[in-house]
Amino acid sequence: MTTTIVHLVRHGEVHNPDRILYGRMPGYRLSERGEQMAQHVADHLAGSDIALVRSSPLLRAQQTAAPIAAAHDLEVTTDPRIIESGNHFEGQRMGHGEAKLSDPRNWRWFLNPFRPSWGEPYRDQVSRVISAVQEARQAANGREAVLVLHQLPIWVTRRSAEGKPLFHDPRRRECGLCSVTSLHFVGPHLADVGYAEPAAELYAGAVDATGGNLT
Repeated sequence: MTTTIVHLVRHGEVHNPDRILYGRMPGYRLSERGEQMAQHVADHLAGSDIALVRSSPLLRAQQTAAPIAAAHDLEVTTDPRIIESGNHFEGQRMGHGEAKLSDPRNWRWFLNPFRPSWGEPYRDQVSRVISAVQEARQAANGREAVLVLHQLPIWVTRRSAEGKPLFHDPRRRECGLCSVTSLHFVGPHLADVGYAEPAAELYAGAVDATGGNLT
C-alpha cells in the first residue's frame, strides 16, 4: 500500500496588539514575525513531495500557506472544514470586561470543560478536520498534502488520532506557531504521527495566544 503524509501546519504569529480573542473574526493578519515564521515552515517543507496546499478561510492561515504553496508551484485552495474553533468569547479579552471569569454571568459557559461549554465541541472539531484530512490524503495519494489551520483543531485531532481523551490542559498543547503535525498514512490507515517546530528560533517574545487559554 502507498504511503501518504498529511501535514497539519499551524499559522504564524498574528498582529494583535490589543490581545483580542479573535477566533473566526476576519482581517487578523500575520505580524512581521509571523511572516518570517511562514517562510521558515515553507523552507522546512521545501524538499517534501507536496501535491496540494489547502488553508482555512481565515487570512492568517492563507498568508502562512502562501510561501509553502509557492515553493512547490501550487495554488492555495481553501477548505471551510479547517477553520478556527468557535468560541463564545470571540472579540473580547479574556479576564477583562465582559469576559471576566469571576463574573457570575459567565459561569454557565464554564460548566462543562470536557465538551467544552464555552465553544465548539471538541468532537465536532475532530470530525470536520478528519474529514478534510481524509479527502486530502486521497487527493495526494502516495505523496504529501499540507493543511494550514489553527491550534485547537490541530491539537484535538492529534489527540484523537493517538487515542487520547480530547479534554486537556491548554497549557500543555504541543502545537507551537507554524509547527507541523504530520499524519503518516499507509493506505487509508494512520501509521504514525510526527511533530516539528521549524520556526522555534522565532518563539522568544512571540505572542502565542490571543488573551486566554480557550483558543
